[in-house]
Amino acid sequence: MGALAALSLSLGGCNAVVLFPSGDVAERQRDLLIQSTGLMLLIILPVMALTAFFAWHYRQANKAARYEPDWDHSTQLELVIWGAPLLIIICLGALTWVGTHLLDPYRPIDRVDSTRAIAANTKPLEVEVVALDWKWLFIYPQYGVATVNELAAPVDRPITFKITASSVMNSFYIPALAGQIYAMPGMETKLHAVINKPGSYTGFSANYSGAGFSGMHFTFLGLDDAAFGKWVGDIRKGAGTLGRAEYLELEKPSQNVPVRTFSSVDSALYKAILNMCVQPGKMCIDEMSSIDAKGGLGLAGVYNVLPLEYDKYVRRGLGTVTAFGPKSTAVASLCTIEESDAGASGAFRPTPAGISLPVKGRGLARPPYSPAGLLRFDLLTSTRPSKS
Repeated sequence: MGALAALSLSLGGCNAVVLFPSGDVAERQRDLLIQSTGLMLLIILPVMALTAFFAWHYRQANKAARYEPDWDHSTQLELVIWGAPLLIIICLGALTWVGTHLLDPYRPIDRVDSTRAIAANTKPLEVEVVALDWKWLFIYPQYGVATVNELAAPVDRPITFKITASSVMNSFYIPALAGQIYAMPGMETKLHAVINKPGSYTGFSANYSGAGFSGMHFTFLGLDDAAFGKWVGDIRKGAGTLGRAEYLELEKPSQNVPVRTFSSVDSALYKAILNMCVQPGKMCIDEMSSIDAKGGLGLAGVYNVLPLEYDKYVRRGLGTVTAFGPKSTAVASLCTIEESDAGASGAFRPTPAGISLPVKGRGLARPPYSPAGLLRFDLLTSTRPSKS
């Protein structure tokens, strides 16, 4: 009895939010968990009961128990032993397959709760989530505001989360709302959910990410429409602008960060965070992907680097261009549109040779610097220099 009382007291401090959630997606996940557990118990409970029965019935003191040492097969028993688990596995597999597809975090939800479908004209609330070290940044692109370690959403309104991270992998998790989903740098994951009951709920990272992990939690507020409008209005009245410079300061590791709000946000900030190019002059991942899709540096083997010694357009070992190939060229720098515009006005100067030319051909020394022969590529417009 003492052990049972101690167990009850220890479990009394547990939070059973997973079994009693406040969002429809989390409730459906809870139902899937309970149904799966019930199906498995259909075979587990009889096995446990029969184990206890056999141990008691065939005890040494029971002289009336039948002793049959030569018995080794029963068709009826084999059917039960193999048939029942097989049927349970089939039912469990079907239930899990259907449930996991319906609750796919990338799949937009189709209902507010079990009795109400989502109206055709309902516009989901969009939230851009960034996992930082060690805090959470929430950007509301529809309202032009942002918060740190506080998230809010209207009750019964679908929410679309776009989730990424600044450095290491984290896991975005609000047990009362929906299941967890990972936040990874340079990648975007999605989560669709809805909160059905007003209240204050806890969100946190469910994936260890370093020294400040234990303090990486936030408050999620489920508000009615009027309260949510007031919440957004209060943020807009406050001070604080979140641009690239402010984000780079916010991105620095810090622990147990209090709630912060920003009344205005750079509309392109989340895209820059996702593409890991918030820092000025840094090439974005989507630009790199576009270049790689074209073979590397825009035009593979033509205008990107000096022709190789074994290139078919070059006399082997001599480095002399034949009549079939272009004039020897090299990329001295890779420019953004802003740098290209600055170059047109004379404000931008390429790095001279011998200091830090970024690109060279395989096995070749860095090309000599020549302002007259320098080719500049504007990555965002895919400008191709003429052969003339």
